[in-house]
Amino acid sequence: MIPVNQESNMAEEKKIHTSFHDISPREYMYFPKGTIEMGKPGQFSKTEIIHLLISIGVLTIAFSFALTKNNLIDGLFLGEFKFNKLPFGMMLSFLGVVTAFFVHELSHKFIAQKYGLWSEFRMYPRGLGLALLLGVCTPFVLAAPGAVMFRGKVRNFEMGQIAVAGPLANIAIAAITLPLYLFVFYETPPMGQIIGFVCLINSVLATFNLLPLGPLDGIKIIRWNVNVWIISLITAITLMMAIFVRFTISS
Repeated sequence: MIPVNQESNMAEEKKIHTSFHDISPREYMYFPKGTIEMGKPGQFSKTEIIHLLISIGVLTIAFSFALTKNNLIDGLFLGEFKFNKLPFGMMLSFLGVVTAFFVHELSHKFIAQKYGLWSEFRMYPRGLGLALLLGVCTPFVLAAPGAVMFRGKVRNFEMGQIAVAGPLANIAIAAITLPLYLFVFYETPPMGQIIGFVCLINSVLATFNLLPLGPLDGIKIIRWNVNVWIISLITAITLMMAIFVRFTISS
């Protein structure tokens, strides 16, 4: 639990926010207009479930194709796809996407709901299209599938805790799977590959979202508590470098 200065919180004025990210809500599909009823904690709408399923499906396909290529040159020629790798790649991608992307977004959502805000995930069609294009054409995937949107009055510390919840969830998963990969399942395929991939994608996602850039989580965490941001970023980078070094040694 992150300590909060109660006196400063009481004095801090709540501000009305219409979007968690700096990108306009109009960039996302089906962002509701007008007055929104606050949902119960853990509540999902039909629209949100559809957006989550579409995003998970597209990212799973994108990562699956990316994993069929050994290098960038392979990715530039359709004939070089290793289609025999697709079934395992599909399973690997699905597990990675669910444990990283899905958990990250739901962590934002649940903390926002904790503070009494309307909060739902909305997919970002342009980001999903780019992820799919890169996954099919290259061995790299730049995933910007969407974001958890919220509306309501929120204090600065509440915004910061909503922002840090996503990366912290990824850091926790990476911290659990890293020792499992290094010391238990490293020489036990395919379990080692699965756990290693889950660790990798979570550590990368946490590090990327903690960067103090644009609509990412890092900026909002810094505005709230720079020490929390520094500790979170150092932890995420350490986990990411540890898994990268191990992958490099084994390859």
